[in-house]
Amino acid sequence: MILRPLKDVDMYLQENKRTNLQLAVAKLNNTIIEPDQIFSLWKQVGRPTKAKGYLEGLVLNQGKIDKGTGGGLCQLGNLLFWIFAHSPLVVTERHRHGFDVFPDVNRKVPFGAGATLSYNYIDLQVQNQTQNTFQIKLWLDETHLHGELISKDELMSKFRIEERNHLMNQQMWGGYSRHNQIFKIETNQDGEVSESLLVENHALMMYTPFLG
Repeated sequence: MILRPLKDVDMYLQENKRTNLQLAVAKLNNTIIEPDQIFSLWKQVGRPTKAKGYLEGLVLNQGKIDKGTGGGLCQLGNLLFWIFAHSPLVVTERHRHGFDVFPDVNRKVPFGAGATLSYNYIDLQVQNQTQNTFQIKLWLDETHLHGELISKDELMSKFRIEERNHLMNQQMWGGYSRHNQIFKIETNQDGEVSESLLVENHALMMYTPFLG
């Protein structure tokens, strides 16, 4: 959802996010990823500047809500990471915030199943280690950001994501931390199943996770 109401966050920042997403999507839509090619989000999008039309949007700075030009593009990183995770493409660079800022209200995917972005040193990159060719398709409607990955040849495997070892721990100093692992499960055409650890997440929680 593009316009996501958040506590203590001005809605104009969410409206600006729509503009920022539209500009970035225009650079990424229809991108082709050839065999052996490395896809870099920032190489495709470039620096998000005011001169290019990017607006002030929401960013996270050391676990605190802040404002910055091009803010909100992490939603794009989250979507692309989720798409790539369900494909043969190999994630070669991915980062996430060291803080869990917002509670799991209407969360549809496991905690930490996304990728944060910050030009140009915090990037999302994947490598196509197959002989197949892929194309990224992205678009926005009134309420949501959408995307899909199209392959030139039919895939011989199916992919799914599984969260494991999810924990919330109270630390000695009184706060909480959150941890999990996310695995990619591949099932080939013969029914053989293989798995690999996709990401491992550790974050400080900026809210109390348990009700009294």
